[in-house]
Amino acid sequence: MNFSLSRLPSEITPSYFEGLRSKNINFLLPKSFIRSGKFIRKDNCHVINNEAQEVVISSDMVPGHLEGLYIGKKRLKGSSRNLEFVRTLLIDNYDSYTYNIYQELSIINGLPPVVVRNDEWTWEDIYHYLYEENAFDNIVISPGPGSPTCPADIGICLKLLQECRDIPILGICLGHQALGHVNGAQVIHASEPVHGRLSEIEHTGGRLFHNIPSGRNSGFKVVRYHSLVVDPESLPKELIPIAWTSSTTALSFLGTQKSDVTSDGYGSPLCEQISINSSSRKSKNGSSWPSIDSEMQSEKVLMGIMHSTRPHYGLQFHPESVATCHGRQIFKNFREITKDYWLNFRSSSIAEREVHRSEPDLLFSLSSKLYLACMQVLQPDMLLRDVRRSRQLVNNLDERNHFSLCNIENQSHQCNGAKFLKLKWRKLERLACQVGGARNIFCEIYGDHKAKNTFWLDSSSVEKRRARFSFMGAKGGALWKQLTFRLSEQSDKTLKGGGYLLIEDAQGSTSSTYLEDGFFDFLNEELQSFCYEEKDFEGLPFDFYGGYIGYIGYDLKVECGMASNHHRSRTPDACFFFSDNFIVIDHLNDDVYVMSLHDGSTTLTSWLDLVEKKLFTLKASATKKLMSRNSQLVADASSEVGFVTEKSRNHYIKDVEKCQKFIKDGESYELCLTTQMRKRIGEIDSLGLYLKLREKNPAPYAAWLNFSKEDLCICCSSPERFLQLDRNGMLEAKPIKGTIARGSTPEEDELLKLQLQCSEKDQAENLMIVDLLRNDLGRVCEPGSVHVPHLMEVESYATVHTMVSTIRGKKRSNASAVDCVRAAFPGGSMTGAPKLRSMELLDSLESCSRGIYSGCIGFFSYNQTFDLNIVIRTVVIHDGEASIGAGGAVVALSNPEEEYNEMILKTRAPVNAVMEFQRGSLSEE
Repeated sequence: MNFSLSRLPSEITPSYFEGLRSKNINFLLPKSFIRSGKFIRKDNCHVINNEAQEVVISSDMVPGHLEGLYIGKKRLKGSSRNLEFVRTLLIDNYDSYTYNIYQELSIINGLPPVVVRNDEWTWEDIYHYLYEENAFDNIVISPGPGSPTCPADIGICLKLLQECRDIPILGICLGHQALGHVNGAQVIHASEPVHGRLSEIEHTGGRLFHNIPSGRNSGFKVVRYHSLVVDPESLPKELIPIAWTSSTTALSFLGTQKSDVTSDGYGSPLCEQISINSSSRKSKNGSSWPSIDSEMQSEKVLMGIMHSTRPHYGLQFHPESVATCHGRQIFKNFREITKDYWLNFRSSSIAEREVHRSEPDLLFSLSSKLYLACMQVLQPDMLLRDVRRSRQLVNNLDERNHFSLCNIENQSHQCNGAKFLKLKWRKLERLACQVGGARNIFCEIYGDHKAKNTFWLDSSSVEKRRARFSFMGAKGGALWKQLTFRLSEQSDKTLKGGGYLLIEDAQGSTSSTYLEDGFFDFLNEELQSFCYEEKDFEGLPFDFYGGYIGYIGYDLKVECGMASNHHRSRTPDACFFFSDNFIVIDHLNDDVYVMSLHDGSTTLTSWLDLVEKKLFTLKASATKKLMSRNSQLVADASSEVGFVTEKSRNHYIKDVEKCQKFIKDGESYELCLTTQMRKRIGEIDSLGLYLKLREKNPAPYAAWLNFSKEDLCICCSSPERFLQLDRNGMLEAKPIKGTIARGSTPEEDELLKLQLQCSEKDQAENLMIVDLLRNDLGRVCEPGSVHVPHLMEVESYATVHTMVSTIRGKKRSNASAVDCVRAAFPGGSMTGAPKLRSMELLDSLESCSRGIYSGCIGFFSYNQTFDLNIVIRTVVIHDGEASIGAGGAVVALSNPEEEYNEMILKTRAPVNAVMEFQRGSLSEE
């Protein structure tokens, strides 16, 4: 039986995987566990006496209680080998930066690491893979929320550090603290929490810092995300400090750029086993600080440690951050440490570990790990979610067939299914302005009858080429249908997002189905079932050719790794039209495209003829007539009643303070706290309100959706893109973090813009979310392709300046469109980091469901391109009530009162639009 590993996710295929042969396939899989998520109750550990920086820990987690076999004493047969690539086991502590490490290691090691969450494998599983199959050469322990003193936060990591004394281990942030804790050092509160800020680093020049400069003004700046630290005074003799901050003050990002260029002139690297001389400073427990800097003060924060006899290292800072200098060099150095360790292993006193190339079962088992490494990226919530499918794949192998374990392609668009789609379209050049623009076109074609069952993905702000295309349509052709999905009550208690899907077709017939695996799985199957010919859309400059247009609500986070929702949405959790007849406007070239999608057996063009005729007969005054009619419909006595917030000012400020307490205790780096405002509006012309909102606050990712049977209209003026996938397989996210009001004069406006750009707090907010989005894209992108072309650029809108970054990456061929969305949903700018822990914390603080707010609106084309916004600056009209969500990122540097003011600022445009529209103030401004 022949097996070929045709291509790994990193595009690198080790030569010895070619032509693997095995008669007996032993596909061994570890046990998996579901994390309870009950992080708030920490019965076994809690921090007391914050001022004294003391920590009380559970007795069963004290290092002395971690008893077990010293594995290094077990001698295994084999000989040393020179590693052509390095196989890493990456332990994920439920962090949102783990896949940044994954991306770096994939490039540097020549193989993608296998990522396992800290509660997914038992010690028996770990032992089997490390010491019986010899499947890994080193271990990296990720950052994460919480403390190493809490079992729920650190999982299997302490056992690894205690038992795997003969395996190179690198612990980052929480992993660094775990290395300290397991060897007897104390983990305490830092003098101040530091998140998304930078420090210059001094180091001993050891191998982990080879070719990296040291000290002030050396160019070695690193990003820090931590509230807890290893107390240097408590270091035992087994732990040696190897790095610390150069000063007691953290720095802002301004002026710092990522660089992996090495520097010469900082001195020769010191020997890894540091020789302590008489001038070294002694700690209370007898360990010593190297006398590299005789003026080093105890206020400087310990940034790196190493074990004196084991190949174990710890870094408090984040080498994987986009703003850390020389981060990649650190990972390269750890690779070289690993390679040299195993090269010299035979002559050491520790027993040898070796992969036996002559044992095909073992090699196939390793290849199964690589298959898991590939599959887990598509299913980030559970590493082993697709075990049954993979077993079936193995069992169904035929001796004459070859297969790829990591390159399981999506169904070809030339499939044999029943849903063969045919696209017809016409281009009407330079027509948009001649007929009054996008607003006039929508109102004339779709504005009658309260614009029922219509959509408009509206690029109402196109300056500086922020957006180019608008898409609009209504219930029309034979393929049209509406999907309405609601999570079941049971979905609040499981990791699966099961719920009820209602489908209405073009003839008005409805059917209801229970989706056990949730909406994302259903949508994925739908998109992969479509068959088409690429020549149908050749020459079109945009990426939507027909398909699903609608929204995904925030509560669908339960299908993306969250254990539960504390609150239930009043509106459907997802709602989409399948659009077959629609209009596209190219704002750059002023062209109008008329599009019609049919099944393969239909070639009708009657809708194209009808719409083309209407467009050529439009008059530019039509919108003014509609607006005049609308103003008479909405004026009533209730218009002066304002919005009522879910939380009072004092309540919101207290919640900000609670967020900061969570941050101080290491539970989160950043929390996006939100609330809702509501107002009874009764009967209102929702389209007229949307036209008012787009006039007052034009935005590149604005949208109008009217699901008339749900009595639901969405008026969105979002400036933020969540995620886009174009026809070339490029993913793009554009998170916004940092907002300030516009000035009343040009001078004041420019000063406020500069104030935002130089704000250390806003830079920290933005950097944290950029690193989070790099992580989310890293789950589904080719290693090495994720990059940040624009970092912390300030964009100006009608009422605010915002700080925007752009993250891009090349999608892996075995990731579907829905895989990409699920890997990143909800948008990190609306949650915080680490994402899962932050969402749990926010659910405990917020008093109601966010519903549509914080979710996304956009399209999924039948060829699997998509473009989705973040639902902010939005009025949701449902059952006679208007609701507006708003919030902001809380970080360690936040001022609670200023956070409240920023939240109110973000509601200004939608609130004013509603109030002015109800008062009948519709004059042009």
